[in-house]
Amino acid sequence: MTLTQRISLWSCPRTVSTALMRSFAQREDTFCVDEPFYAHYLARTGKAHPMREAVLAAQSSDWRSLLLGPCAKPVQFVKHMAHHLVGEMDLSFAASTRNVFLLRPPRETLPSMLRDLGEVRLGDVGYERQRELYHALRRAGEDPIVIESTDLLNDPEGSLRRLCARLGLAFDRAMLSWPPGRHPSYGVWAPYWYGNVEKSAGFQAITPKSEPFPEELEPLLAVAENCWLDLHARRLRA
Repeated sequence: MTLTQRISLWSCPRTVSTALMRSFAQREDTFCVDEPFYAHYLARTGKAHPMREAVLAAQSSDWRSLLLGPCAKPVQFVKHMAHHLVGEMDLSFAASTRNVFLLRPPRETLPSMLRDLGEVRLGDVGYERQRELYHALRRAGEDPIVIESTDLLNDPEGSLRRLCARLGLAFDRAMLSWPPGRHPSYGVWAPYWYGNVEKSAGFQAITPKSEPFPEELEPLLAVAENCWLDLHARRLRA
């Protein structure tokens, strides 16, 4: 019996993680799972996110079966939000997956989160949790992969080729584009959060931001950038 190759993508909001999951969903050999800890996060924190009740109703708390149980395809790709890791959680499953960390400069992500949530704190963004998990995996003898969303958007094919090579997968050109619209792998929260991805047909070029950075986010930016820089230095390069 062929063992399932499991990939865990650890990301922060606004890091084009959904587009990367959609890219992997184009592979015939891959089954994608979308943010299996979202309901856990909402239940534990009490956060009043859009579609909160729908998320709580839709997701099972038995995430171990989902992440470690039988998979319909040879490869399982799981998109995680690092900030969903709250409370006492058994993360031993990470030892049986290939762990990939997806980064994006916090200066590019924090303003849009402020617009959507009205208030943003360190626990909402995941940068600190990403760094903690990365170093915990390193101490455990793992070799996590780090990729930068800026590199991915500037050179989708090159970045995906490098990522697939590190994962031991053959690169598939189907990963570069997809039909617009909703995909079955998307979580129930897609109608609120995934509008841009659903309108896309591939990775979108970076649009420089013109608005000034919100002054109220400067203290958070300083902490988040410190975490981001630590992992950014370890990213896959051309």
